[in-house]
Amino acid sequence: MVFEQIFFNGIFNLFIISFLASTLLPLGSEGALAIYIAQQHNIWVIVLVATLGNYLGSFVNYYIGLKGRNTILHKIIRFSDNDIEKSRKLFNKYGSWVLFFSWVPIIGDPLTFVAGILNYDLKKFTFFVFFGKLFRYSFVALVVIGVIAM
Repeated sequence: MVFEQIFFNGIFNLFIISFLASTLLPLGSEGALAIYIAQQHNIWVIVLVATLGNYLGSFVNYYIGLKGRNTILHKIIRFSDNDIEKSRKLFNKYGSWVLFFSWVPIIGDPLTFVAGILNYDLKKFTFFVFFGKLFRYSFVALVVIGVIAM
């Protein structure tokens, strides 16, 4: 049943849109989420698919930051090792809760990129980013349901 909803009812498109929306591309996925809810798909399947796609897009940002950090920090931004260490300490102090808000438009996606550049703990990254995005999509879904019910 869930498999059929995801692949045969087009919800996989929501996964792709959510994935792309969480990369550094300027896209939004809330409209697609609202459309699938309005079509009366299972709301929790929709929320989970959007959350997973959005998290994986954020992980791509993290990975690009992680693998490209030497080039990015030393050649493009021209940070000194001292600047990098200061940034790392600051991110380690506040990064977990900052990453919870990675769903916030404009600032959220670059934060996941910075987490990779600073080699932030992947388990913490996954926990806070995934649950932040789950919160976001759950909230949007509840708002859409409320609007539809009016």
